[in-house]
Amino acid sequence: MTTDHTARPAAGTALDVADHLLATLPPASAVWCSGLRKRYRRQTAVDDVSFTVARGEVLGLLGPNGAGKTSVIKILLGLVRPDAGEVLLLGRPGTDPQARRRVGYLPELFRYQPWLTAAEVLDLHVRLAGAAVPDAERRDCLALVGLADRAGDRVGGFSKGMQQRLGLAVALVARPELVVLDEPTSALDPLGRADVRDLLLSLKTRQVAVLLNSHLIGEVERVCDRVVILDKGRVAAAGTLPELLGQRELRLRLDGVGAPAEARLAAAGRLTRDGDGYTVALPADPDPTTVPDLVADLVALGVRVHAVEPGHISLEERLLDILRTGSSEEHR
Repeated sequence: MTTDHTARPAAGTALDVADHLLATLPPASAVWCSGLRKRYRRQTAVDDVSFTVARGEVLGLLGPNGAGKTSVIKILLGLVRPDAGEVLLLGRPGTDPQARRRVGYLPELFRYQPWLTAAEVLDLHVRLAGAAVPDAERRDCLALVGLADRAGDRVGGFSKGMQQRLGLAVALVARPELVVLDEPTSALDPLGRADVRDLLLSLKTRQVAVLLNSHLIGEVERVCDRVVILDKGRVAAAGTLPELLGQRELRLRLDGVGAPAEARLAAAGRLTRDGDGYTVALPADPDPTTVPDLVADLVALGVRVHAVEPGHISLEERLLDILRTGSSEEHR
């Protein structure tokens, strides 16, 4: 008796096809969270928070003290159990130790054993992570944060800024695919903040995702691709910087502004005044003739124009506007 196998594919063929399809899929987001909630007795710390962080993206968490930023980070890392919501890290459930092994973390408050040297601190965390990191790579990691010549010094003699640099090295030493930084520049001088900024940009080029919580709005504006603004535990606004900062401003210093001229200024956009300074809010992409036509009309109305300065609204101004008015439904 013979058996005809021509009508059926080989057993391995379907598995090969499935493996090929999985290999061609784009990598999962570094962070995906949905509907996170956390209450502490009567206080709601996190209320229906959802966002994603893509591979190679730097996402900034902003908000006032008590907004829930650190609570969200602790939920993502499995340090706090949420009352509701789901978390995926690098395509795996947030509770999966395999996902957390590929995450580097610098907490806001940390302390290393003062009797250990910087190199020994790194060695300890490499062992805890279960990673195989050669000695040369560990030395390179210390050099990356500016501690190459302090590898053999005990941590107890380090300044706050040096300990902050060591914390960054610990977060990076096990070759993470996601780095979570909670106030990474809080103890650093301007040179140290510039070093961290360069470091974050280098992580982006290596497709390492970064979740950055910082009170230094200028640093967030320089390095972040997207921003999530938290207020009272909720997402008050979220989007790319162009989306959040799309509005432009026109700042003018004027004399002799009568009622007709003030009406003309107000017709161009929302108008605010401080002495002889006038600020007009313009749309994100104003007509190229808007500003020259406005200045020409003001001159025709007898206004003396001393200065005209176009510019973007800063992230700090936008943040304050969102927190004061809550007028950001379009970005929720």
